[in-house]
Amino acid sequence: MSANHSPRTASQRAAWIATVIAATLVFVFLMAPILAIVPLSFSSGAYLTYPLPGLSLRWYEDFLNSPRWMLSLKNSAIIGVASAILSMILGTLAALGMVQWKSKWKPVILAVVLSPMVVPVVITAVGVYFFFAPLGLTGNFLGLILVHTALATPFVFITVSATLQGFDMTLARAAASLGAPPLLTFRKVILPLILPGLASGALFAFATSFDEVVTVLFLAGPDQRTLPREMFSGIRENISPTITAVAVVLTVISIGLLTMIELLRRRNERLKGNVA
Repeated sequence: MSANHSPRTASQRAAWIATVIAATLVFVFLMAPILAIVPLSFSSGAYLTYPLPGLSLRWYEDFLNSPRWMLSLKNSAIIGVASAILSMILGTLAALGMVQWKSKWKPVILAVVLSPMVVPVVITAVGVYFFFAPLGLTGNFLGLILVHTALATPFVFITVSATLQGFDMTLARAAASLGAPPLLTFRKVILPLILPGLASGALFAFATSFDEVVTVLFLAGPDQRTLPREMFSGIRENISPTITAVAVVLTVISIGLLTMIELLRRRNERLKGNVA
């Protein structure tokens, strides 16, 4: 029997079992809040209690038939899509510039680009509020889209930069030497190779905007109430089981986005393997 397939010793088996048990306990601990919410969303009772008095879809119907909840879902989708598109453009341009830029100031600029991920969101929200208020950018969609774009752009920048690490820039220079203009070179040579990373970054950007509530509390007006803000207000003012149905919907959306990101990551790895 080869060394690669040699049987495990007793200590190795014990370590493996302990690792599996520890990982399972951590997973259960992290999933416990979600596992507790899902059954409550199907409760027929008017209160959040266990054991469930019965099963019903009334809270999902209340969510889908409520103009208030549907407006907040629409607002979240509008802001999320718009900020994701802007983040894709800005994050991709920043990544392309940084990967080719050789300067002693590069770490400083990199820190500035990534600062929205480091600075606490409440500090960003307060600063943006005092900056946007004189400009008339509070209480409208434009202000929310701009601040969500700033928060989401680092995610696009990181994913695109990671994709560009394995990109051979001589391909772009070869296209330019053959007479291709910069936009054509980007569209035909660079974009197909960075597309998985770009799409992953866009999904992260959308998820960041869709789930953000702090800046919305500072900047949004009555007509810009997003889904997280509506949930926050509902928990503070009147705890309704409808919130559990909304939470399950958000969880399903998040799982779908993470699944798409993982599929794109695997596709990106296959493309890198084919290029190599």
